[in-house]
Amino acid sequence: MPRIFFKILQSMKKLMFALSLILLLSSCTEDVRFNNPAFQGLKDNVFWRAQVSNAYIASNGNVIVEGYLGLEKVTLQTASPDVRTYILGVDDISKAVCASSETLVFSTGKNIGSGQITITEFDSGNKTISGTFKFNAINSNTSDTENPKVNFTEGVFYKVHITSGLEY
Repeated sequence: MPRIFFKILQSMKKLMFALSLILLLSSCTEDVRFNNPAFQGLKDNVFWRAQVSNAYIASNGNVIVEGYLGLEKVTLQTASPDVRTYILGVDDISKAVCASSETLVFSTGKNIGSGQITITEFDSGNKTISGTFKFNAINSNTSDTENPKVNFTEGVFYKVHITSGLEY
């Protein structure tokens, strides 16, 4: 009798191992999506992700990175594609603009707003640009007291494709 019990116990161990292995393998089928390219951040502490993003280098060497979410557009501009941090609110060359209509435009500029854009990677071979940003932009309509500014934090643009003005 103990010998039969021992064989049954061994069969159950093999069955449990096989079932555990099947369960483990079947649980590893996830739908993985990559955010490549990506343009996102926290707009006034609410998650904001662009549906479409692009970048280009203007004839004067400025880099413009844009993200669109419906009718809303965020534009980041730096003086060059060099990997470094560009301070906002100092001049009109490196700046950030957030616009949701022609009448609702927030921007940084010379002595207007604050923040920074950091270019972390410029890949001229693959024609992509990556970096981070944060800014406080001021409403261009000073009489609009309900919306005096917009704040972006934890902003990231990752491998945004450079589409035009490619004169390196």
